[in-house]
Amino acid sequence: MSDTSLNRRDFLKAAAASSATIALAPALAQEGNAPKLPQRTFKDDAKVSIIGFPGLCLRGLPQEQANKAVARAYEMGVAYYDVAPEYGNSQDLLGPALEPYRKNCFLACKTAMRTAEKAKAELDRSLKLLKTDRFELYQLHHIRDPKKDVEVALGKGGAMEVILEAKMAGVIRYIGFSAHTQEAAVAAMEQFPFDSALFPVNIASWYTGGFGPKIMETAKAKGVVRLAMKSLCRQVWPQNDPLRKKFPRCWYQPVTDANEQQLSVRWTLSQDVSASVPPADVELLWVMVEKAMNFRALDEKEMQEAQALAKTLNPLFRTDRVVRGDGHEMHAVA
Repeated sequence: MSDTSLNRRDFLKAAAASSATIALAPALAQEGNAPKLPQRTFKDDAKVSIIGFPGLCLRGLPQEQANKAVARAYEMGVAYYDVAPEYGNSQDLLGPALEPYRKNCFLACKTAMRTAEKAKAELDRSLKLLKTDRFELYQLHHIRDPKKDVEVALGKGGAMEVILEAKMAGVIRYIGFSAHTQEAAVAAMEQFPFDSALFPVNIASWYTGGFGPKIMETAKAKGVVRLAMKSLCRQVWPQNDPLRKKFPRCWYQPVTDANEQQLSVRWTLSQDVSASVPPADVELLWVMVEKAMNFRALDEKEMQEAQALAKTLNPLFRTDRVVRGDGHEMHAVA
């Protein structure tokens, strides 16, 4: 990394200077007598529901429908909400829908901007649209290339300068990233003390694609919180799969068999993660919430079943490439 890049010592000094100005959020409230999703510790006293709310699933919905989806999720114990500017009008919809419950929720947002100027504009707009004055978690969005994404964002004039300023001002509590390549995820954690990493953790990619174990190992060694995504990502879309019409928002074949859904959700939550964010489909959100409501870790026999299933699938994420929604390969970079 270049001499102008932010380093661990700079970050720790900034964090120490800002600690007095950042209020610690209490554990998320669980109201009512209905069954609620279990929660796990994110970091410090902050907790998250083991299933998050995928803000992207709201894109294009009428506001009333978005309100109902968020209300239902909150009533079921979903207290971790994930959204990003790149998710169409999802921020516009989530802001009003989440407003009645905001004080009891862990809100995570992202920026795909890598320079300070553009990241500042995006952060300010997200705060306004989401009707909030703070984010529990703010992340560099879908990092893929260690140089173009990681080094630029962490370097002089990069997005991290703005993120650190916002943290010192109490606008951001935790700093994380989401990654679609192993190289970028590992590079990010080696160059900056991120609080969390959001990355694909699913049966096929883990066992057949080899994608996930190294990110998990690095994160645990550095004390980085692990957040999972793509739990219900089954494999690359097979050609002419009729399910494409039913799940137009999914750029991969989702898990649709009920028993396999149960296995997939429980497998991901049996890994050392704090939570899992569902696909951008409201119905699949309810599937994951239902499967996780009475979570029980997989036993050895079930783990073997998951490994056997993986051998029959064509994983979306591999250590050597990721397949885009249009079927073209997006190679990992050194």
